[in-house]
Amino acid sequence: MSTLTKPNHIGRKISRIRELKDMKQEALAQALGTNQQAVSIMENSETIEEEKLMEVAKALGVSVEAIKNFSEEGVFNYFNTFNDNVVTTGSIFANNCTFNPLDKLVEVYEDNKKLYERLLQAEKDKVEYLEKLLKAK
Repeated sequence: MSTLTKPNHIGRKISRIRELKDMKQEALAQALGTNQQAVSIMENSETIEEEKLMEVAKALGVSVEAIKNFSEEGVFNYFNTFNDNVVTTGSIFANNCTFNPLDKLVEVYEDNKKLYERLLQAEKDKVEYLEKLLKAK
């Protein structure tokens, strides 16, 4: 399905966005409060009322402008930008971290240590309270 023949075919653009979001016509129909046949008719329509387009955009989780300006080439360019932050080492792809993993590990260790100390103090308080109760009897 190509949008090259009619670049302003709103129905096809909606169809492609729905497919890219891995959504079936039935799911979109349910979100719009209609049936699958109505969605099929809408996707085959070259133009759609602005109000209906706003409902569709909301159901798809995109803006009206995103639907109007959608193009297959734009999608490919968008996904190709993900390769810019990837470092290739042999056949392994590794993403560049924006944080130091060792710092995160130390942070988690410190948090666990504090949690253990609080738990230990709570147990000591409980034992102290129980000893008071036993001495009172």
